[in-house]
Amino acid sequence: MVQGISDHRGVLLDVEWVETGFMIQEKQLVPVHHKTNVLGLQNFLWDKLPTWANNGSCVEDIWKHIKGIVFEGIKRFVPHKILKQNPDPEHYNKEVKRLKVKVRRAYIRRKLGEHYQEELKTLSKKLLIAKRNGQETLLSSVLQNEGKSWSEFYRFVNRRKGNRENIPTIKDCNGGLITITVTVSLSLTRC
Repeated sequence: MVQGISDHRGVLLDVEWVETGFMIQEKQLVPVHHKTNVLGLQNFLWDKLPTWANNGSCVEDIWKHIKGIVFEGIKRFVPHKILKQNPDPEHYNKEVKRLKVKVRRAYIRRKLGEHYQEELKTLSKKLLIAKRNGQETLLSSVLQNEGKSWSEFYRFVNRRKGNRENIPTIKDCNGGLITITVTVSLSLTRC
């Protein structure tokens, strides 16, 4: 159990997660303005100039018509791309990201010789260790309630359940993993 949570007796609840469904993030289309077909857009606007210049009885009607023409031009002549989600978990720190880049580079060079294969193995091991350390530091910072009370812990659990990620195991004071429910309750009540 992580020290510093509280000196009170813990209350244990047996909770069953009822899944009502989870929301899949929708793909977001974003215009890529620097790849715009400028000549096509200019010709399109010049062709539409007579229709919006002489049309409309009030300013609001003219403005709506101009906006419609501009949006139609953007749809036709400005390409769009789909934004990707950031696949990195929240516990990735600078060290993990740096090692990830090094492992990718070593993976590309692995066929150049035995030395590069050894480098790939050692960097991969370092990356796994850094990922574990990052996850443990994130979990310990969440459990220590750094000024944010239990709401931070609640958000942490919800993010894990929403992303369908596993919640890391709880460790006792000696660093051993706690898997049995009785030992979990005993370790929570000892603090």
